[in-house]
Amino acid sequence: MKFALAVYGAPANSQAPQSALHFARAVVAQGHEIVRLFFYQDGVNTATAIAQPPQDEPDLPNEWQVFIQEHELDAVVCIAAALRRGVVDQAEAERYQLSNHNLRAGYELSGLGQLLDGALMADRLITFGA
Repeated sequence: MKFALAVYGAPANSQAPQSALHFARAVVAQGHEIVRLFFYQDGVNTATAIAQPPQDEPDLPNEWQVFIQEHELDAVVCIAAALRRGVVDQAEAERYQLSNHNLRAGYELSGLGQLLDGALMADRLITFGA
């Protein structure tokens, strides 16, 4: 079965990224395919390279990055939501003349149409968060 996952909640204040990661690991372990991960609304904070959780909490941004890279997954971050929350890649940092970028490796910024495209490619679209 093919899955597309959409994550709407931020790692710092929502269970959504952690639940989505557990689900994604189970999907892959059972031999299913993840055709797209889409991070939207506060979920885009999962892709920032500058978040540093307290030492006694899981480092969900890092865990997601490792999982994405290990399984060579298509991880898309909504560009509009990301810009609104200060998450930018190198191209957007240059475009807006920012001093640096903070999008983790393995993610790409793109539009909301990628969520629809992922839903069309998948047998199931599963959302995490509101």
